[in-house]
Amino acid sequence: MSDAAERPAAPDPDAWATACEEDLAAEKARRRAEYGPPPVNAAEELRRLADAVTEKVAELGKPLMGAVGSAAAQGMAQQFFKQAKATIEPVVERNPQLFDHLAAAGGELLAAYRSVVHEAERRWTERPGAEDAERIDVEEIADLSHQADLDARAAERAVEEHIEVEPDDEDHDRD
Repeated sequence: MSDAAERPAAPDPDAWATACEEDLAAEKARRRAEYGPPPVNAAEELRRLADAVTEKVAELGKPLMGAVGSAAAQGMAQQFFKQAKATIEPVVERNPQLFDHLAAAGGELLAAYRSVVHEAERRWTERPGAEDAERIDVEEIADLSHQADLDARAAERAVEEHIEVEPDDEDHDRD
């Protein structure tokens, strides 16, 4: 027997990397089947937004200014987005994750803003000192108010019956 037949084949040095790539591809395919296509990055979403706005401007220009106005509006929108794209594209090419990070930061800022607004709304809607407040029975207050009115009338009658009103001497001197 030869030495080559007795020795097992040498292991593939990239076997682990190959197996990982296969597993990753299978997992991506499974997730794509379960959840649909993955979301595109923020830069691609910005491009799609620019295209959609350009189309909408063209559609809005048709009823207002006719075909010529629509073409002019579409041309202006395309020119604006070409200028914006010329400004943004070099940044995206040098830093491809820039818009993803900006989108994530914007999401975090939005969450912080919602938290602040929610807390402010909670403070505005709760009554200050509500936990220390004494409960007041409205019927009891009405009964007490009615009793106070009766007592005031009785006091007025008692005063009218027992006290004679004498004119002031000063008033008589003037006459």
